[in-house]
Amino acid sequence: MVADRVPCVFYGADYSPEQWPESVWPEDMQFMRRAGVNLVTLGVFSWARLQPSPDQYTFDWLDRVVGLLHENGISINLATATASPPAWLGRLHPESLPQNGHGARYHHGSRQHFCPNSAAYRDHGAKLVRQLATRYGRHPAVVMWTVNNEYGNHLAACYCDACATKFREWLREKYGSLDALNEQWGTAFWSQWYHDWAEILPPRLTPACSNPGRQLDYHRFMSESLLGCFLNEKKVLKELAPHLPVTTNFSGPHGLLKSANYFAWAEHVDFVSFNSYPDPHHADPADIAFSLDLQRGLGRGRAWALLEQAPSQVNWRKYNAVKRPGQMRLWTYQALARGADALVFYPWRAPRAGAEKFHSAMLPHGGPDTRVHREVIQLGQELSRLGLVCGGRIAAEVALIVDWENYWALELDARPGPLDYSEIVRSYYRALFEPDVAIDIIQPEDDLARYKLVIAPALYLVRDGVAENLSTFVGNGGTVVMSFFSGVVDASDRVLDGGFPGPFRKLLGIHVEEMEAIEPTMSRHVRTAARSTKCSQWIDLIELEGAEVVAHFTEDFYAGRPAITRNAFGRGLAYYIGTQVEMEFLRRLLVDICEETGIRPPLKVPAGVEAVTRENEHGRFLFLLNHSTNPQFIELGGLEGTDLVTGQALTRQFQIEPRGVCVVHVG
Repeated sequence: MVADRVPCVFYGADYSPEQWPESVWPEDMQFMRRAGVNLVTLGVFSWARLQPSPDQYTFDWLDRVVGLLHENGISINLATATASPPAWLGRLHPESLPQNGHGARYHHGSRQHFCPNSAAYRDHGAKLVRQLATRYGRHPAVVMWTVNNEYGNHLAACYCDACATKFREWLREKYGSLDALNEQWGTAFWSQWYHDWAEILPPRLTPACSNPGRQLDYHRFMSESLLGCFLNEKKVLKELAPHLPVTTNFSGPHGLLKSANYFAWAEHVDFVSFNSYPDPHHADPADIAFSLDLQRGLGRGRAWALLEQAPSQVNWRKYNAVKRPGQMRLWTYQALARGADALVFYPWRAPRAGAEKFHSAMLPHGGPDTRVHREVIQLGQELSRLGLVCGGRIAAEVALIVDWENYWALELDARPGPLDYSEIVRSYYRALFEPDVAIDIIQPEDDLARYKLVIAPALYLVRDGVAENLSTFVGNGGTVVMSFFSGVVDASDRVLDGGFPGPFRKLLGIHVEEMEAIEPTMSRHVRTAARSTKCSQWIDLIELEGAEVVAHFTEDFYAGRPAITRNAFGRGLAYYIGTQVEMEFLRRLLVDICEETGIRPPLKVPAGVEAVTRENEHGRFLFLLNHSTNPQFIELGGLEGTDLVTGQALTRQFQIEPRGVCVVHVG
């Protein structure tokens, strides 16, 4: 991520020295060195300390912190501090405070209390960034910038008058005329026709369902508005310190933050960074892996940065579990295995006051003689030996399509039933996680030529060119798996002509005549010649148009009708799954498809052990991660190598302890 540096894993913490007296800072340096910290994110929430009034800046304390870190050999990821505006900004510019869809204003006293289209917020933020870049942009300790923090995580959208004005400008540029907008939004329905641009408002509170075209466009507009804030600050940084990479930390459950189209954002960061906070009690290792692979996919396979994770528990869940011994280490290695070259925790020292005083830290309230800090030291020592891994890529033959516009549209009002897009796409990822099949997460327009199998779950919204892309892939010999509620609407959420699944009808060799959402209490089943399973959420009533039946439904008036189909198209195959089947059934189905397409995992390992391979000019690195609470025996087969964690030579069979890790350098 940082050019011209000796390969090493960045290891560190989010550091907030402004929360502590200066007498504590030398102790921080001592403990950081002992823990192996070589990078800190500095100044994320320090705007009020850096700028106590519009015309006053106080950098003397930050000068001393930057100097201390440099003296101790610790690199700095300097934040722009704009995630939490100071009280004076809201007092002097009340219009900078965001407004919800009910018309109420948010106020100072938390964070992310800014309207993304506020000129005052953007102007004052850019001035602060200019001061920071001028003062520290050439400092040898500063190696990268982080802009803001978790855009859209707490405030997904603003509905104020400034946003309404900007929304109209955005719509004018997109549609050119009201006639075109009315056509695309279908405003003839419910007398919603617009005769003047001034009549168009954000999708504020309405008595019944709001126009879906307007809602979908507002999702797009807000994602671009938040991105505009990032670009406003990035422009200053690149002007004054063009040699330093710039990022902003992505967030959200499983990486799928609904308010920001991260595929669009990823085109504007120098490297992708992410904040990961899985629940120690309930997190599925496959869901964690999905969020990590998503970051790799956003960055087109390049190394990325884990800029926040908790050393133990967080403070914001209803029940905040601590990470069990070894869990922090295991999940950190999981991120390294799936492409992260920077592994950073939040925070360094546990705060004494504020909303996050019960959030765990690398240096807990109890000080250095604590379990968490001892694990922090051990992890730092181990990671110092793993620099060869940096820059390594994962070679995948399977791609999973994830699309934010599809996410937004599928979950709008007035669908046939409630669907969770994130859960649907992750179910397909989970099915191939245990077999350790490497998966790239991509967009539907991406080049598919290098893959053998492409999975496209619930591709409800279809933009121009997507159907042609998938059809060309299958025609050239690829295999595609699609699921229910696909090929339904265009990019404006208007139903496509020609019946479902729209432009995929010929590719799949089927016609979906009707669709039904299944209530949670209803029981339905699917059967193949060899096995059966329960199904849930959805029933597509499928008519065959050339496809063959793989499985059929067994109940209700559609008993005997196709549930899963396969169609030969060109030199390839197209599968369609017209319901949500249980995990084990889906896993066996997808594994069978992988086997018939020649896709193999890197190593056969016991259940509960994750096997991932990264490769670079230094060789191949096989990560073996034991997510179980029992020791597991590994058969390397014909492989030989050295465990970079312990330095031990490995051949044939060895054991991994519970929650243990092994990084085999195959050479």
